[in-house]
Amino acid sequence: MKAVRFHRYGGIDVLGVEDVAPRPLGPRDVLVRVRAAGINPGEAKIRTGALHQRFPAVFPSGQGSDLAGTVTATGAAVTGWAPGDPVAGWSWERSSHAEYVVVPADQLVRKPDGLPWPAAGALYVAGSTAWAAVAAVEPRAGETVVVSGATGGVGSLAVQLLRLRRANVVAVASARHRDWLETQGAALVGYGNGVADRIRRATEGDGGDTPHAFLDFHGGDYPRIALSLGVLPRRVNTLDHDAAATFGTRAHGSAEGTDRAVLAELAALVAAGRIEVPISRTHPLAEVRAAFTHLEHDHPLGKVVLLPDALAGTS
Repeated sequence: MKAVRFHRYGGIDVLGVEDVAPRPLGPRDVLVRVRAAGINPGEAKIRTGALHQRFPAVFPSGQGSDLAGTVTATGAAVTGWAPGDPVAGWSWERSSHAEYVVVPADQLVRKPDGLPWPAAGALYVAGSTAWAAVAAVEPRAGETVVVSGATGGVGSLAVQLLRLRRANVVAVASARHRDWLETQGAALVGYGNGVADRIRRATEGDGGDTPHAFLDFHGGDYPRIALSLGVLPRRVNTLDHDAAATFGTRAHGSAEGTDRAVLAELAALVAAGRIEVPISRTHPLAEVRAAFTHLEHDHPLGKVVLLPDALAGTS
């Protein structure tokens, strides 16, 4: 099969597509033909070596956690799955950016008929992270929640999950994504100098001068800004674990949100049209470098997805 590999830490140029064999099928494993696999900023950081202390790579390294596809074969002890079943799920072996992937059967859920392949293949990392982050700050109807990085893969889902809970959302994001945020009922605050004052002015419009909770998907100074606005530390969630340790905030992410029931619930919400997975662009596997160039340099709305199927084209 074809699979993404890199043999050393580095930039986008270290990525390649090589002929490799899937790992052997264990008794509780399922072989999936991958139809769609989302890419994520964390994978880029692993590839550069920025996360070497927490997530070291073993070379040659595969890549990818998100996946959706069809079951091709099952291990001897697997029940509940059969060849041809449509599934979504995840790999913990950095192996989903490939034509086929072997994963344990309990890391898959059935893909609903109304869930498009690109959305299904982009749902695990962003969805589990957004779900855990929203749950961590316990938003209530009528409260105001600020979201930094509000139009990335995680932030765009978090905005929608907050709106399902009838929270008011103040979104810190690029102005070029204003139209999408308006369709979600979120108020836009632009990045840059003075962002704390702009957030304060935006939240005053909701009848108060202090946001109730803050979700940080951008990093940098945002945890400190959240506390300066009067948000309680227990109602601030950031993906920056060092900042969380410094400021005493929460740092819930995909580890806390990884659960088959959570993924199945998110898949059902998308299939029913209650939330969407914005797809900025899709690429065939051979264009993995172009996909990561778009993700890392263009700050797209929502997700970028690889389509390993040989018939996939760029859109």
